Amino acid sequence: MAKFLVIIELVLLVYCLVDCIQSDPADVRTLPKPIWVLLIIVLPLFGGIGWLLAGKPERGAAAARQVSWPSTRTSGFPEHERPAPPKGPDDDPDFLRSLRETDAEHERTLRQWEDDLRERERRLRDGDQPPDRPTDATS
Repeated sequence: MAKFLVIIELVLLVYCLVDCIQSDPADVRTLPKPIWVLLIIVLPLFGGIGWLLAGKPERGAAAARQVSWPSTRTSGFPEHERPAPPKGPDDDPDFLRSLRETDAEHERTLRQWEDDLRERERRLRDGDQPPDRPTDATS
């Protein structure tokens, strides 16, 4: 039975200490946060119970302080003054146009390379010297 009480006290100590450390100092009630940490460590049973009853922030305290982005529906903007929703890249016509232009440029470059390669292969087959490599008279 004594081991069971020690385990409960240890669990209460760890839970309350972690909860206190993770709590926002502005939401902690009754005493400042560092005092609660000391009480929980020095007097684990009484400090932990005190934290749970008198120090732990209320459940809605953090949510009540959070400021959320106002909804466009309740912001009071007339319809013509509402900001436009952000566009994804696939909804942006300028982005899609730039992709098509880039693809067309790549296709032109590939066609030019293929034409150059065919011309070089034809010259090698016919025994002609490619124009970009001059013949060396000394060799």
